[in-house]
Amino acid sequence: MTPGEKPRILVVDDEERNRRLMEAMILPLGYEVVLASDGEEAVEKAASLLPDLILLDVMMPKMNGFEVTQRLKEDWQTKTIPIVIVTALRELEDRVRALESGADDFLSKPVDKIELRARITSLLKVRAYHRHMQNYQRILEEEVGHKTQELKDAFHKVKLASLETILRLCRAAEYKDEETGNHIRRISRYVAIVARNLGLGAEQAEQLIYAAPMHDIGKIGIPEKILLKRGKLDAEEWEIMKQHTTIGAKILSGSKEGFIKLGEVIALTHHERWNGSGYPKGLQGDEISIAGQIVAITDSFDAMTSERCYSQPLAPEDAMQIIQREAGVLFSPPIAASLLAAKEEVFSVRRNFDNGEDAFLSLVTMFSET
Repeated sequence: MTPGEKPRILVVDDEERNRRLMEAMILPLGYEVVLASDGEEAVEKAASLLPDLILLDVMMPKMNGFEVTQRLKEDWQTKTIPIVIVTALRELEDRVRALESGADDFLSKPVDKIELRARITSLLKVRAYHRHMQNYQRILEEEVGHKTQELKDAFHKVKLASLETILRLCRAAEYKDEETGNHIRRISRYVAIVARNLGLGAEQAEQLIYAAPMHDIGKIGIPEKILLKRGKLDAEEWEIMKQHTTIGAKILSGSKEGFIKLGEVIALTHHERWNGSGYPKGLQGDEISIAGQIVAITDSFDAMTSERCYSQPLAPEDAMQIIQREAGVLFSPPIAASLLAAKEEVFSVRRNFDNGEDAFLSLVTMFSET
């Protein structure tokens, strides 16, 4: 009810004389009166008009007052409308039945005008209180929803800031090897594709995508003369190069954040191989974490298709053939299958995310949509 609007009272009685009598007593009190001649009409008008009070006769055709009361009290839209049973019935069991059906008060026929005004005034205050509480609850729910959205937006900004920090820290490797920086960006794209095709849960996939860029962070600790050497490394140099896995794990160790802890696992295991021929621990099969397995295969694909100081790139299709051949040897068979199934999408990433800042910003956008 809006400010200045008259309270609306629904009068229900199957006898027109009784309806008009009630109307004549109520109108001078300053209320709007709506009339209904039977129970079915009462239910319809109550649902459509939502009156502030219902004065309801008991003995009516089609649907008696007890049934009308029960029906209205079961409907969430009309359950808080006060109902006064107006009846000539005076037996205790009738009044108990009315209370059980949900009636709020009684008036005995013939209705006394002073008693009628007192009942109306009292119950309209109850109705006003219910409306106040409903409005308060609605306002509270809207405010909670608004604050919840603010928290979601703030959390989203924190996540993006965390991602950008990770990526920019990982870009430190670019100062030694420019290709490594582009490699980091592509790996995250590949990992997102494989995680999706494997059917990983949203939370697990997100953690993996956040952690993957950190897989080569240990290269910061590898001397440039080894990292950028043209041609094959000798045995001693190769042992030093392999240390980037343990260096990366040490850099990321000790964190309480889930994706940093996962980054530690990935840094340590992304050069392990399915048949146990990898490093640093020679893990085999499912001894290697699924995160390490995913990054291992995507890292290998990108290395094979990239120009490095020690090798020329293979065509993406040739690299996929090698991965297919090595499934079950170097790489996890199901993860290899997931990568191969999405090879056209992988080839597109290889073509389109190959340079600098545009790729970096695109990767931030990808994470914001994850």
